Amino acid sequence: MMFQKTILIVGFGSIGKRHTNNILKQTNSNILILSKRKNIPTQEFYNYNINKSRIKFFSNLNDCLNEIPEVAFITNETSFHVNIAIKLAKQKIHLFIEKPLSNSINNIDKLKKLVKKNNLIVMVACNFRFFPPFKKIKELIDADFLENIISVQSENGTYLPDWHPKENYSNGYAAQNSKGGGVTLTQIHELDYLTWIFGSIKNSYSILGKFSTLKIKADDICISILQLQNNILLELHLDYFSRPYYKRLKIRGTRGILYWNSSKNQLKFFDNLKETWKIISIKNNYSLTGKKVNLMYEDELSYFLTCIISKKQPMNNLSESSKILQCALDLKS
Repeated sequence: MMFQKTILIVGFGSIGKRHTNNILKQTNSNILILSKRKNIPTQEFYNYNINKSRIKFFSNLNDCLNEIPEVAFITNETSFHVNIAIKLAKQKIHLFIEKPLSNSINNIDKLKKLVKKNNLIVMVACNFRFFPPFKKIKELIDADFLENIISVQSENGTYLPDWHPKENYSNGYAAQNSKGGGVTLTQIHELDYLTWIFGSIKNSYSILGKFSTLKIKADDICISILQLQNNILLELHLDYFSRPYYKRLKIRGTRGILYWNSSKNQLKFFDNLKETWKIISIKNNYSLTGKKVNLMYEDELSYFLTCIISKKQPMNNLSESSKILQCALDLKS
């Protein structure tokens, strides 16, 4: 993509590194990296010897702003997202904010006003909307494939220490409430793609907390029952202590059942009339545990940059993402 605007990356953890390398691969942009890390190994960058002239490192935000970035990716700890976004929005910088948007609703209205005033493009991360099985499920649901949907079951089980095996998981933001962590907020992906596919939430009830032996100061399980505006009932399970990594989605409608899980990565349909299962093909499918998983982040990046070029407001903009955040906060309250 011929995209040559100067891009600021705020925070260089795993997701900041992923976005940086995708930008290096997909654009001709120069990149400013704001990070507390020192002496970042050159092997962490895509084709560093070729791309090193495009990369500058900073430890101070004001020094970054002196370089006049036009786009910023906010990928630091959740609790800092909105305040950093406000500083950047004042400088008329388009924003990509990693999920979740924040760990509270504080100052989000202030950010919305700045974004509207300066006519900015702002998108909050929603990479699973670009995952082929979920795109296919949304396509089928939008076409009333199951006719009337009655209930949905969604599960996301993961083991927090496996996320970054070379690091002490207890020190990461995901393990600390004070930094916006906990499974309910950190795994907000489920609320995001489920409401994208099935509609907004009307009522919710949850039980959550720290129940495992993990050494964290945040919730490690959240079990929820949600009623959507269209009266679909949704059962949602999130946890930090499951091995192996596992996601599943089971959708019951009057015509039958749609079922997908991450281990087989097949979309199956049970036809109530024929009483048979069949596999529904998924274009360009790939596993969540293989190297191709980066494709959904590449597609997400391409979509966001295209919105900037076309000056079109993206999906999961501030208005949409703040509603999803409020749903997650309601589950925690």
